[in-house]
Amino acid sequence: MSHSPRDMVSVEPGSEVAQLRARLLGEERKLAMMQEIGSALGSTLDLDRLLALIMEKVTELLAADRSTLYLLSDDGQELWSKVAQGGEIREIRLRTGEGIAGWVAESGEVVNIPDAYADPRFQQEFDRRSGYRTRSILCMPMRNNLGRIVGVVQVLNKNDGGPFSREDEALLHTVGGQAAISIENSKLYLSVVGKNVQLLETQEKLEQKMYELDLLFEIEEEMHGAVDLDEMLDKLLVRAMDLVGTEAGSILLREQRTDELYFRTARGERGDQVRRLRVPMGLGIVGWVATQRQPLIANDPAADARFNMKFAQRIGFIPRNILCVPLQAEEGTLGAFELLNKIGARRFEPADLKLLTLIAGQASKAIQLARHKEDKLNQSRLASIGQMLSGVLHDLKTPMTIVSGYAQLMAQIDDPQQRAAYVDQILKQFDLMSSMTREVLQFARGESNLLLRKVYLHKFLDEITAHLEQEFTGKNIKLKVEPIYRGVAYFDEAKLLRVIHNIARNAAQAMAAHGGGTFTLTVSTLGGQLVFSFADTGPGIPAEIEGRLFELFATSGKKDGSGLGLAIVKKIVEEHGGEISYHSKPGQGTTFVISLPLDRPAALNDEVSGPIRFSR
Repeated sequence: MSHSPRDMVSVEPGSEVAQLRARLLGEERKLAMMQEIGSALGSTLDLDRLLALIMEKVTELLAADRSTLYLLSDDGQELWSKVAQGGEIREIRLRTGEGIAGWVAESGEVVNIPDAYADPRFQQEFDRRSGYRTRSILCMPMRNNLGRIVGVVQVLNKNDGGPFSREDEALLHTVGGQAAISIENSKLYLSVVGKNVQLLETQEKLEQKMYELDLLFEIEEEMHGAVDLDEMLDKLLVRAMDLVGTEAGSILLREQRTDELYFRTARGERGDQVRRLRVPMGLGIVGWVATQRQPLIANDPAADARFNMKFAQRIGFIPRNILCVPLQAEEGTLGAFELLNKIGARRFEPADLKLLTLIAGQASKAIQLARHKEDKLNQSRLASIGQMLSGVLHDLKTPMTIVSGYAQLMAQIDDPQQRAAYVDQILKQFDLMSSMTREVLQFARGESNLLLRKVYLHKFLDEITAHLEQEFTGKNIKLKVEPIYRGVAYFDEAKLLRVIHNIARNAAQAMAAHGGGTFTLTVSTLGGQLVFSFADTGPGIPAEIEGRLFELFATSGKKDGSGLGLAIVKKIVEEHGGEISYHSKPGQGTTFVISLPLDRPAALNDEVSGPIRFSR
């Protein structure tokens, strides 16, 4: 029987051809495995899965028992791995320089150890803890395309019991290079994904902030359009109910005197009824929220111990769910903002709470601003009343002086007619004092009336002359009255009397300190204006009050001066629609000029000569 050469080769396994064929098959298997590794590395960007794939193929390729791939931390101080074949998968962390893997990461050199226990760098403790017996080790660094170490791959225990060969080193070097690139790509991908997630989260936050800003802007516009606090709070309540989607709601404010909550505004079923009710602080969910200053969602109020069922039954409205937030200020609780019954029988969510908290913040600001304005208005009115009282007391000096003077004259004469004339002058002064008190009362009620009437100047000047002569008695002051115009004018006679008395009294005080002088009153017309001129021969206006002469409490050198006289004068003149000015020179006296409208007001006609009131 004859055999072909091919048959002779196939049946001689120990021959050189058989060995070559076996080696060829081995190389083909390695090549196929390298291709599989390449495909595997390109099949996923999931880092954990990628590490598992690499180690599975490396273990198979190098015919080893197990292998581990460590990644180097960004700061280069630590190695970590979640892959450990041959046992449970767990995380391993090593400091750079610690153990074989740590030494390779630090030095960047390849380590091929036939006997691990003979190498001092090997940490036998790992074997003792795990019960595993390490014999041979092949460990090398993984470098990226820039040559930077990104990790370490370590293979343990060759299956045939021998050491790892140079060929194993070459294979591991090739696979490690591919793995490093894939790991870098995976990290880059994860970084991009992470950045995208951050961008999406940032975008969502930005959109939420924009929504909140738009909402706050809309609420601010509605608040500015409100006439008073009640309308403002009602608009906020309607807006909150609409945005959150509820059937009812209310805003309760704290009454400081009784420490109770009262319904300032309410909407929905029984809304009109609850406006008349009060809730003690701490009672019910709304009382608890106001007392504790904490928001609350109660999607099942009946099961909440803080819910006051008796109050709900009293008003005939038992809510399905409640959302309540406190209205807060630095000084304490202002009240509470509550919404009831989410539309569609749904539950209140944290997003609803956030939205109501946002609106409640605006409500708190509105309440504080309204109260601040009210307090400021009251303080301003009290201050104004105080200033007016000061002015009245200041001006009462004149009629009281005149009354005293006429009373002394009455005591000196027996002529009935003359005594009657003095009595008439005294009664006029009492009328003037009564007018002053009425003015204060009108101002306290928020009224300020100007009583205009037709005035015959010749009679008015005669009365003024008598008053001023009495005012100047015993002060060595000469009075000159020059009535260039003696016709008809329209003004508040009592108030203009106060103006003239204030100017004359100031002039008398200034001239008396220098031994006396002359006070000249001139009445004329100019350009449709009634012009009063008051000139004295005193020392002139002190420099320290020049420029602020008409301000409240501006005074200089007067022992009993209040600084109110000329401020009152200016106020009365401006109420008439007139103007006041002055000029003064040191040592040459001072002249005040007052201009008032001469024409009759449109509200007066020829048949009406009585008073007409102008409210200001």
